[in-house]
Amino acid sequence: MKKSSILIAAALVLFPMAMPSSGQTAAPPRAEVHALKITILSTMLADDGIGEWGFAALVEADGHKILFDTGARPNTVLENARELKINLADVQDVILSHFHDDHTTGLMTLRREFAKSNPAALSRVHVGKGIFLERRGHNPNPMIAMKKEFEGTGGIFIEHDDAAELFPGIWLTGPVPRVYPEKNYPAGTEVKIAGNWTEDNIPDDQSLVFNTAHGLVLLSGCGHSGIINTLQYARSIVRPAPVDAAIGGFHLFAASDQTLAWTASKLKEYQTARILGAHCTGIESVYRLRELLGLTRQTCLVGTIGAVYNLDSGIKTGPIAQ
Repeated sequence: MKKSSILIAAALVLFPMAMPSSGQTAAPPRAEVHALKITILSTMLADDGIGEWGFAALVEADGHKILFDTGARPNTVLENARELKINLADVQDVILSHFHDDHTTGLMTLRREFAKSNPAALSRVHVGKGIFLERRGHNPNPMIAMKKEFEGTGGIFIEHDDAAELFPGIWLTGPVPRVYPEKNYPAGTEVKIAGNWTEDNIPDDQSLVFNTAHGLVLLSGCGHSGIINTLQYARSIVRPAPVDAAIGGFHLFAASDQTLAWTASKLKEYQTARILGAHCTGIESVYRLRELLGLTRQTCLVGTIGAVYNLDSGIKTGPIAQ
């Protein structure tokens, strides 16, 4: 037997899935994002601009622009975008991470303002299945009334019940399977599903994932599905790559030391290189994750208004968080 045949035979014994079987072809590689910039427009900490308990971020990726969440107050994102000299009039696609008002309230203000110059501005809104369900208790659902109001402007909602590649290399998770018992959502609200009231675990929670040559980049509003559940799912639907950055809110502000230690262990398993923790991640929790992951003041920071993640240059945040 030739030496090359021996090596191939050995490889098939040791790694039986390494080569496609007869008649099968290997899956094509996933499309990658080559240029990526994410700018925070709503969060609590601000050197300049308006801080609030809310979240929004502008995504610029390979010529595509996406507004991810719209802040907690009607004018916050509008005013912060103006101060940062960011024009949202050429943004058509909006992602709402979930129904909570600290992520959705700015939508109507932004749609009305920028539709004056571009009727298509912020006119296509991607939401997770369940966002329009009736709620009762601590968090009533503002999206039920907003749906009719927004559609009255000519805008449309696209409801996702599964993962979708919105643009090459840009993935929307849709609702995230809860593999791990991360209870990253507030108590005191019930949701009506199939006529029955049950605890609201925010089934509509979704995130954006970018496939890059550096690894996966995650953008989250609150991470009510759990940051680890979300990354686990992202690695299954896109590819099991290292995580170059996790950005946004991850609802860890009240997490116990035990929870943070477990979260850090999984983030380390995923080779997470950078964290920009904004909104409900919590300042102390960001510092604990930095320590547990062995990251630095350049690679694990608290998000501020105007903070930027750039695929090539990493994270730049306001002086107050440096």
